[in-house]
Amino acid sequence: MRHELKVKYQRYDNWDELSPEDQDLINMAYEVCKSAYAPYSKFHVGASLRMTNNEIISGSNQENIAYPSGLCAERVALFYAGANLPNEKVQTLCVVAKGDLLPIEKILSPCGACRQVMLETEVRQELKYRIILVSQNGVCIVFDSAQDLLPLAFGVTD
Repeated sequence: MRHELKVKYQRYDNWDELSPEDQDLINMAYEVCKSAYAPYSKFHVGASLRMTNNEIISGSNQENIAYPSGLCAERVALFYAGANLPNEKVQTLCVVAKGDLLPIEKILSPCGACRQVMLETEVRQELKYRIILVSQNGVCIVFDSAQDLLPLAFGVTD
């Protein structure tokens, strides 16, 4: 029997088409992108989370010479939120990047480890959250759930 998976998302030609709240989240992600420690890849990634209490948590990628000891921006932000705001839930996650590893018109796609953490965060908090991915030239895509980024996730697939 053949089955099919479909991914649903919205695409915007420029992130200024999003709500002011989403634009604030994107601006915060770009701001924290500046604090990335990326001496090896030269690829700076920023992530910001809007929590249910409207607090914004942010994180940037942190590399280490003893690869793969570093950590992606998405996990930095999600783990910080889980450790410091255990009673709040993520409403929206935004990820941006700057650097030559990706052409400016391409959307940064979270790595598999980040996708798994993103999905487990949804499962743990029993609430889906939006994910905004922004290219370096301002195009963005918005997902309604981490499940859309990892439809056959480890431990949560039906």
